[in-house]
Amino acid sequence: MTDLLPEKGLTLDQIAARVDAVLAQASLTEKIGMMSGQGFFAAYKEDGGLWAARPYRAGGGIERLGVPAFWFTDGPRGAARGNSTCFPCTMARGASFDIDLERRIGEAMAIEIRAQGCNLSGAVCINLLRHPAWGRAQETYGEDPQHLGAMGSALGQGLQAHNVCATVKHFALNSMENTRFKVNVSIDDRALHEVYLPHFKACIDAGVASVMSAYNLMNGEYCGQHTHLLTDILRGEWGFTGFVHSDWVMGVYKPYGATAGLDVENPEPLVFGPKLLAAVEAGTIAPHVIDTACRRILMTLYRFASAQDPLPEYPMSLVASSGHVALALEAAEKSAVLLRNDGVLPLDPARLRRLAVLGRLACLENTGDNGSSRVRPPHIVTPLAGLAAALGADRIVTGDETDIPAAVEAAAGADAAIIVTGYTAREEGEFIPGDFTLGQDDAAPVLPDEVKQARKRRPHAIGGDRTSLDLSADQVALINAVAATGTPVIVVIIAGSAVMVEAWHDTTAAILQTFYAGMEGGTALARLLTGAVSPSGRLPFTVARDAGDYPFFDRDAVAITYDHWHGYALLAHDSKAARYAFGHGLSYARFEIRALGAHRSEGMLDFRLAVTNHGAVAGDHVVLLWAEPPGGVSPCWQRRLAGFARISLAPGETGMAQIRVPLAALRHRTAARTWQLEQGNWRFVIADNAEASAAQGVTVLL
Repeated sequence: MTDLLPEKGLTLDQIAARVDAVLAQASLTEKIGMMSGQGFFAAYKEDGGLWAARPYRAGGGIERLGVPAFWFTDGPRGAARGNSTCFPCTMARGASFDIDLERRIGEAMAIEIRAQGCNLSGAVCINLLRHPAWGRAQETYGEDPQHLGAMGSALGQGLQAHNVCATVKHFALNSMENTRFKVNVSIDDRALHEVYLPHFKACIDAGVASVMSAYNLMNGEYCGQHTHLLTDILRGEWGFTGFVHSDWVMGVYKPYGATAGLDVENPEPLVFGPKLLAAVEAGTIAPHVIDTACRRILMTLYRFASAQDPLPEYPMSLVASSGHVALALEAAEKSAVLLRNDGVLPLDPARLRRLAVLGRLACLENTGDNGSSRVRPPHIVTPLAGLAAALGADRIVTGDETDIPAAVEAAAGADAAIIVTGYTAREEGEFIPGDFTLGQDDAAPVLPDEVKQARKRRPHAIGGDRTSLDLSADQVALINAVAATGTPVIVVIIAGSAVMVEAWHDTTAAILQTFYAGMEGGTALARLLTGAVSPSGRLPFTVARDAGDYPFFDRDAVAITYDHWHGYALLAHDSKAARYAFGHGLSYARFEIRALGAHRSEGMLDFRLAVTNHGAVAGDHVVLLWAEPPGGVSPCWQRRLAGFARISLAPGETGMAQIRVPLAALRHRTAARTWQLEQGNWRFVIADNAEASAAQGVTVLL
């Protein structure tokens, strides 16, 4: 039976021959068995309802023939298994605009995934941030399709470098949380292909080998059984040859999902399994549909299993290793966005006598939501712990919003007050009702008894879409009360996306958004505030002046329309200025851009420019390249991100940055469902954010 198994060194032709041999010997029941996860509900019960307590079988596998299976783990901020390294949340890493860093994080995740018995990762979440209230905003990279595609591709390639099959999710239009199981998103072809799908195609083109379908409906059909999405677009237009699996529980509703292009139902055969077998035997689903799905699953599985591993072995000692913890610190430092600074930062430790560290979140271990993306690292450095370690606990006084007079008294004699604000898994994240169902509040009637019995009762739901974009009233009161003492106020924002700042912005000396900064977030915060490292993150979303400037959002909606407009494109379309535009981010260094040039080659534009650090400290600079089309196509974004690069420079140093832009990325979708590049003069500019004037520009006739 060894000639049926994957082996290191097999060629693609040899793999295909073995897959054909498996399919020739497998029974119909065994084939259909490969099209579902197995054993999850019993394992979930045995583990007391603890998510990711073990690897989950998620497709493939025939015991009689010795055929291996996929073993799944999440998630976006680290391997959800065991006590893995907890990296900053995806949105934080999106703020780094660092493709190389994201690839290295993917590699580290893959090493820890392999060490803990898994070979399929759900880490690559690239759903577009349409509105900042989306509860799972922290799991994606931002609001721009080009940026999403570049960052997601890097993570996927890093994961797959160690032969972990990466999954890009959730395909498609999953930008709401509370009603994700039933909301019907209506969208036209141009908006779908120009705004909500380009980043998925970028990941597919980069080689990401599996796709997870979304729970929601698109134009009246569930995405997990949507022929146009899973077959016409994904396989037909894009040429995807990997496999598609459903989101977990309630990801598909009818056996015809297999005909539509869904290859695996996870985590158990609630809809496939016996029902799919009956449909094939009844003649309503053709046998070749089953063979095609199994071939996709096995070709992908065998390709990774037959590739040589970069490491000779993957022991548990590699999980949360010192190198990976250092990488988490690097990511936290590069992700923080300095929104405002009147000169109070960086703090000088040598001159600092007393520092007030205020806010309930200052001493809370707070790495993000408590849903499927949760990571349980061996340690977490809180903001207070990080500052105490860097400055000494004797120089720090504390207080929080539960006793504002005491906090004001503590801050009154301090050189500065750091107020840590924002949210926790209770206010935003994957929606987990009090009657825990992995987020599926409508799924109770179909779930097995094992899961119902394993649910953990809690007095209230946690996570979900935000009900407000503001800080809590007591946090705002704390900021304003401390500011009234005259002590410089530095506000730290912990959140998955945009937070409205208008109620307190003008009272602050500095604002730093750190997002959910991972296990080393407190250490990074201290280094950023004291100048050991210069802030270099850029906002991957828009912070508006008024919540009404964002698109319509109703977290209870069961029907909604998505169009071309959201984020920085919507504000430009409506002639409104952001408080902080997409791409905004300050530094302790000062950079200058010179000598932008463009070269056109076959299907590509290559841009090259010089960046000089005129500051007194070393720093990283994120270069943002924007495309401004001729303007003859409508609707069309007036300015869109075309590419970006990150460069590290010492004081006085000049370096060259390069950005490549495929011409295909500039095309628009026609009524005939083809692609066309608008002819005329295209303007390409370097600007610090979506609203900033151009530092350099060049016109290219296309």
